[in-house]
Amino acid sequence: MDDATARHTAAQNPGAPATAPATGPGATGPDAAEPPGAGTPAGPQPADGSPVPEPYLTELAAGVHAFIQPDGGWCLNNAGFVTDGDATLVVDTAATERRARLLRRRIAESGAPAPRTVVNTHHHGDHTYGNGVFAPEATIVGHASCRRELLAAGHQLHAVWPEVGYGDIRLTPPEVTYTDELTLHVGDTEVRLIHPGVAHTTGDTIVWLPRERIVFAGDLVFHGGTPFVFMGSLAGSLRALQTLRALDAVTVVPGHGPVTGPEVYEGIERYLRFVGRLAEEGRAAGRTPLEAAQEADLGPFAELAESERLVANLHRAYAELGGAAPGVPLDPIAGFGDMTVLNGGVPMSCHA
Repeated sequence: MDDATARHTAAQNPGAPATAPATGPGATGPDAAEPPGAGTPAGPQPADGSPVPEPYLTELAAGVHAFIQPDGGWCLNNAGFVTDGDATLVVDTAATERRARLLRRRIAESGAPAPRTVVNTHHHGDHTYGNGVFAPEATIVGHASCRRELLAAGHQLHAVWPEVGYGDIRLTPPEVTYTDELTLHVGDTEVRLIHPGVAHTTGDTIVWLPRERIVFAGDLVFHGGTPFVFMGSLAGSLRALQTLRALDAVTVVPGHGPVTGPEVYEGIERYLRFVGRLAEEGRAAGRTPLEAAQEADLGPFAELAESERLVANLHRAYAELGGAAPGVPLDPIAGFGDMTVLNGGVPMSCHA
């Protein structure tokens, strides 16, 4: 899409709730000592002038950390890393060079060696734009569709939010790809990469640490934010939840939002089934996805950030009810444009 169209179709809820920084062993951030300048907020300030909440690191198990970027809104994704003291594997990067370099700095401050491997959970720019900060020293790994989609998307975020200071973004797609499953090892830590099928996107990867019972779920899981299946599949996202449940994880690192546990799956499933019912009813009544979204009573889901995603999710649900294959591209002008309308037509902001 061109810049004008992409800017019109951008959607963001700047009022999403902030995540409290972690404290205690393994934590960094406002409540932990760090070198001068390490905590500089990365990115534009919110419209109300308040500072952007600072990313923080939290230890999940020995050698396993999550890098959390409050408030978890558009482009404020989570990352993480696994290390044994000799090698380091990173899960996802960030939307800007500055944030990716902050992630790399936090890894170094933890005492871990420079990363040799970066795993992308999917192709979206907030999870992959920072790959170039780690390559070529690190090998980028992802699903085969992640590579294809990243190459096809290009600098898509630049078109949607041109005001963001992305820095030097060198698109660096996965150079090692897989199709179903792939097992990596960081010392004696097993890291399983599992493709759940088309869900959030066509190329999602679940990163599973069986011994630690920790899962990096990517954007299959939003904690506190509205799920987003416009570029994937509603039915596939429900199947992906079954895959996640079967792992029996104790700790879940979502793609956006604070670290949680497997109880988060229930709320996501309820929301996705709510979208499915709305789509069935709306389609039967001859309503467009936007009309169905405008008339919907969100009920408990009104508490989720980025609620405008409902209409984009309905576009996907309508398409699937009409027989469209999972992941088939939908009209971005219709989907993202309707999100802007549902959000009151107010220009949205990205605080990456």
